[in-house]
Amino acid sequence: MKVAYVFSTSGHTASYKLGQMILPQLEGRTKYPQGHGAEVVGMMFFDDNTYVLRSGDPIGERLAKVAQEQGILLMICDQCSIERGLAQGTPGQPGGVTTTDTVPGVHVGCFPDLYEALAGNPPDHIITL
Repeated sequence: MKVAYVFSTSGHTASYKLGQMILPQLEGRTKYPQGHGAEVVGMMFFDDNTYVLRSGDPIGERLAKVAQEQGILLMICDQCSIERGLAQGTPGQPGGVTTTDTVPGVHVGCFPDLYEALAGNPPDHIITL
């Protein structure tokens, strides 16, 4: 089973649920022999959850490594990331938006970009946290 996560809830969603629950399972550092139990194909981050992907963030650095090893798409909302200083540019314009201070491998975009990026390896389920 393939899953994609959307981190949209305010608060400690990415830092707690991702950092304390999901990421350790993906890293194989839990008591669960099956690991996470599903193939994660993508993660999309909104609002303050984008901060976890800042360059130097311990969770973001760990996640970037796991994403590279396991082929997980990491994407941040273009408008959310511009507002928080993690990207620059103009959404929907030629040249679009580029990241400025994120961990390696992070893509920036909106839902149409997410759909296109996951089209070659679509999830069976999308989980919003």
